[in-house]
Amino acid sequence: MADFYQVTLIPGDGIGPEITMAACRVIDAAGVSIDWQEVVAGSEALAEYGTPLPDHVLESIRKTGVALKGPVTTPVGSGFRSVNVSLRQLLDLYVNLRPAVSIPGVRSLYKDIDLVIVRENTEDLYAGIEHMVGPDAAESIKIITRRASERVVKFAFDYARREGRKKVTAVHKANIMKLSDGLFLETARAVAAAHGDIEFEDRIVDNMCMQLVQKPELYDVLVMPNLYGDIVSDLCAGLVGGLGVAPGANIGDEIAVFEPVHGSAPKYAGKNKANPTATILSAVLMLRHLGETSAAGRILSAVRTVIGEGRQVTYDLGGGAGTAEMTDAIIKAMVNEQ
Repeated sequence: MADFYQVTLIPGDGIGPEITMAACRVIDAAGVSIDWQEVVAGSEALAEYGTPLPDHVLESIRKTGVALKGPVTTPVGSGFRSVNVSLRQLLDLYVNLRPAVSIPGVRSLYKDIDLVIVRENTEDLYAGIEHMVGPDAAESIKIITRRASERVVKFAFDYARREGRKKVTAVHKANIMKLSDGLFLETARAVAAAHGDIEFEDRIVDNMCMQLVQKPELYDVLVMPNLYGDIVSDLCAGLVGGLGVAPGANIGDEIAVFEPVHGSAPKYAGKNKANPTATILSAVLMLRHLGETSAAGRILSAVRTVIGEGRQVTYDLGGGAGTAEMTDAIIKAMVNEQ
């Protein structure tokens, strides 16, 4: 392992600075030395630089190769384009990785959920190619390419093999969108044929949503185009208690950006109320990416201990602790387990 790592830190908007600081504290307590290269993106960058995503942010991520990012506010229907979408496209972070794993103590109707959503991250309707057709209609263009489909499905199979998982399910709507989703499914089947040690199947996306609610235990790694991945990954987060416990990663061949998938919750900014779990679990994914598997395991175990005990947790988890106090408890649990 390296003596220390250089990692870009993007605190984000709203509650972002508080929860990213919590993750930094936990990483430090786990004994991993990181030289954080802090840069700003989002509303603060817009006010200071006239753009929510300044060039120096991209330059820092390209230099370090790894970033931990807090949530960034995206205006609905107007204003600047999503910083998240721009980062994924400009840095070619073609995989969005979203584990959904049950944590004892988190309120949910389900137990023992263990799913991973692998979402294509650069094209589909989220490429943002749209225009008005006269004054009363708008058109968005859905693009699916063989290259993007192939590499994201290959990632899903490689991930399943590396993590000891048994099955990959391709999710699509090829019964209706026979060319675009048909190309995705055709490509997925071709990749699956070269990975015979991993079981493969496919599901139509609407049926997949029903199956996940009825019998999630039948599924393992799910791979799908961008739009479906956005929706299905939130559904799976709902199975394990919500976005407050849902980590995320955006991964390319050379660069990876780790972030919670929830919003910036500006009304709670600076109030020491935000749940840091999703950001800390995103940091766990980052440490695994860096090869610091022991530290990642200790942090994950401590998070599960604190949430399972239910005493020093934030209001959304049924407790009365603040962000800082819950972070303190996770650090204490980690020290006690050593």
